[in-house]
Amino acid sequence: MTQPHLSVLAAEVMQHFSEQQCRIVVDGTLGAGGHSELFLQNHPEIECLIGIDQDPTALAIARERLSPWKDKLLLVRGNFCDLAQHLRTHHIAKVNAILLDLGVSSMQLDQAEKGFSFMREGPLDMRMNPDAPLSALEVINEYTENDLGRIFRDYGEEKQWRAVARVIVQARSKEKILTTLQLSDLLMPLLGWKKSRGSNPMTLVFQGLRIFVNRELDVLREVLPQTIEQLTPGGRAAIITFHSLEDRIVKDAFRFAASDKEDNEGMGCGIFLDKKPLARVLTRKPILPSAEEMDRNSRSRSAKLRVLEKLE
Repeated sequence: MTQPHLSVLAAEVMQHFSEQQCRIVVDGTLGAGGHSELFLQNHPEIECLIGIDQDPTALAIARERLSPWKDKLLLVRGNFCDLAQHLRTHHIAKVNAILLDLGVSSMQLDQAEKGFSFMREGPLDMRMNPDAPLSALEVINEYTENDLGRIFRDYGEEKQWRAVARVIVQARSKEKILTTLQLSDLLMPLLGWKKSRGSNPMTLVFQGLRIFVNRELDVLREVLPQTIEQLTPGGRAAIITFHSLEDRIVKDAFRFAASDKEDNEGMGCGIFLDKKPLARVLTRKPILPSAEEMDRNSRSRSAKLRVLEKLE
């Protein structure tokens, strides 16, 4: 089986765990298993690597790729937002290392039937979990113009969100919108190429739909406190984000975990209570991919890595 996925910021992730004792590792976004393979190659002390993914195809690819370490593997089909529950189910108390590589993988983008790519003809799906009840098809064809606009504005950060929503609603009144290219062809005359940004005009529209369908920002907010809680003292969490919405959530959560102050909103302006810092942030600024990596893998260009260490 081929390995279609290039792991982003792989060397940088490994560097932050190079001197760690990683006996129990969680890869919360297993994908094709690239990062997990590097953990297993570089840390022979690993006793158990827990790989979590919603996609059964990804789990099958990773299982084959990581078969040399099958006795150390625990593969779980599920969402990383249920991290604490997954660990309790398998009687795992604490872990030494956690990795989350957020967003959609190259493997998923390359599978036209998943409906993630505006470059390939496929059904309007976009579900990372194929059993999830909500797909992009339902959103595009049934949501109100106001709700569609909010999705493109809040999750896609598309400046022409009103016009995009209006064009979709007008078009679907005549014919149901069923495929990725049908949606792309519909919106291309409106958006055109954004030469100053150098990206396909469909990028933000598809991003907004994907994030909404998969509740990506909600599940990220849910997993971050669990991530810190499940680490052993001295354990580290590395999180790779791919757009500003994700990065802002991670940055704020890490900063709060490292702070000795707690903002008690509602108790009065300027009221801050003391609290015990839970962790320290190891990346004052996010780590970005090198020019060489961006040349090798264009999908890495927006990646940002932040790393946190739990205090003793």
